Amino acid sequence: MFDHTPPDLSTRAGRKAWRHEMRMVAVRPRRWGLWLLTLGFLLVMAPAAFGVHSIGGWSPSLIGGIVMIAALPLLIAGAILRRRYWRGRMMTDRGNNP
Repeated sequence: MFDHTPPDLSTRAGRKAWRHEMRMVAVRPRRWGLWLLTLGFLLVMAPAAFGVHSIGGWSPSLIGGIVMIAALPLLIAGAILRRRYWRGRMMTDRGNNP
């Protein structure tokens, strides 16, 4: 799966490059998940502050809860993808790679 060698973490530049590389893994699911989580939280906690009392006849708190629940699979997928990427890059013994 990974043809790269493990990253060189002994130098400061290597650690910086590794942090940047890890930040670039699964950006879209994490970003969408955080946006949805924030939107849902705002709809649950402060709908009247934004002048929203009904959205298509539905309660903003209910919609906010649904949006937050929809954000969870995206955040979990982002975490799983980052973990898989990390494990793939850090495995030095290729024979034991599950």
